[in-house]
Amino acid sequence: MPDRKGKPENFGNQPSKELTEQLSFRVTKEMKEEIKAKDDPPDFCRKAIQKALDEDKEK
Repeated sequence: MPDRKGKPENFGNQPSKELTEQLSFRVTKEMKEEIKAKDDPPDFCRKAIQKALDEDKEK
């Protein structure tokens, strides 16, 4: 049986950046349902957060 947690090297992230940390926050039920409907919910969230961080740096 495969490891349910996955391996960071399989997540499409940069090789020099390991996905070792976890982040938890609250969302609405509707947001959770929309995110869960995505093909790869964790990657979708990582990309959305990174995009927001990048935009914040530009200000």
